[in-house]
Amino acid sequence: MGTNTELTQRRIAAMPRGIGVLCDFHAVQADNALLTDAEGRQFIDFAGGIAVLNTGHRHPRVVAAVAQQLERFTHTAFQVVPYESAIALAERLNALEPIDGPAKTALFTTGVEAVENAVKIARHATGRSALMAFSGAFHGRTLLGLSLTGKVVPYKAGFGSMLPEAYHLPFPAPALGVDVDDALNALARLFKVDVDPQRVAAIIIEPVQGEGGFYPAPPALLEALRAQCDAHGIVLIADEIQSGFARTGRWFAMQHHRVHADLICMAKSLGGGLPLAAVVGRAALMDAPPPGGLGSTYAANPLSVAAAHAVLDIIEDEQLCARAQVLGDRLQACLKQVQAADAGLAEVRGLGSMVAAEFRKPGSGAPDAERVNAIVQAAQARGLLLLSCGLHGNVLRFLYPLTIEDALFERALGILDEVLRGA
Repeated sequence: MGTNTELTQRRIAAMPRGIGVLCDFHAVQADNALLTDAEGRQFIDFAGGIAVLNTGHRHPRVVAAVAQQLERFTHTAFQVVPYESAIALAERLNALEPIDGPAKTALFTTGVEAVENAVKIARHATGRSALMAFSGAFHGRTLLGLSLTGKVVPYKAGFGSMLPEAYHLPFPAPALGVDVDDALNALARLFKVDVDPQRVAAIIIEPVQGEGGFYPAPPALLEALRAQCDAHGIVLIADEIQSGFARTGRWFAMQHHRVHADLICMAKSLGGGLPLAAVVGRAALMDAPPPGGLGSTYAANPLSVAAAHAVLDIIEDEQLCARAQVLGDRLQACLKQVQAADAGLAEVRGLGSMVAAEFRKPGSGAPDAERVNAIVQAAQARGLLLLSCGLHGNVLRFLYPLTIEDALFERALGILDEVLRGA
């Protein structure tokens, strides 16, 4: 296999530089919250494959479910030959999702595929084409996903024009100097200046922004958006791809709010490490496209579906929603202890275990991406894998498996405390 250095050289020679890579080591083994690299070093995983591993690496029940399915079949193309396990998963998701009235589920492969299909469903159901998203949003890397994503570098830069009729509203967050009134005034201005609300098919929002900085959407914003959507016949889409499946202390972040979305996109931790995505929504909307209007060759892959059934069982049986809240409280307590003596740690926030630490330069208040990068590198050198996020790259986000052992979690908090106080 070779050393990490040798593998890096092979990667650079064989793969394009556009595929950015954070770590200078290469995984050869992973178990729950521990990664082992090509040279035998271990790392505590607080990245979780970017929110994919709420149930940890290779949870025994996920492994067993996939192994059992391997003995049956690996692919038929559900659109050609369907199978019961996918139907049963749709039934389970319909029962879980915070949707008003009867729901239906369509299974796909990746998060951006869920977003694309939610938009297709909304456009077909409304007969409209315009879309609205938010600054800081991340909805994927396809052309439609990029058009909805609210960050230029590195996602949009150099890739040419985006899709027409994709508009962005400022996302309200105190750290960004934007409040709910600012967002709603921008919406009203768009309706007056740029687009007739009768042309808008959908508004898509992350109930907690992921890549954008782990900012929770204020309840007042979601309530106002729901009212605007109802008034103008617009579909409200919640992107729960990063916030779903117990991460925020609820099955879905929308369950923290009194209002419901019409369509919900999910992926990441649904598959427990295997690629799987879904759109769940009001049955009348979901049935708008005709047969053949939705689908994908690998949609509802049998191995991923088997993993997803295990994931849902694990979240329920191991009480991971409650576990997310306990771990998130412990992490926030650790961060706030540091914050008390650190003027650069501007804000600690989060729902459940979707926790963020925002860094700004004392005095000027400017985003401090340099310090965040130093923290990420210093933590990695000590065996703790962290990720940054935010429009300015000045936010640390924490995406450990919710199944992490208490002793290992405490060890990780010790490393984090040491790094924060030294960086």
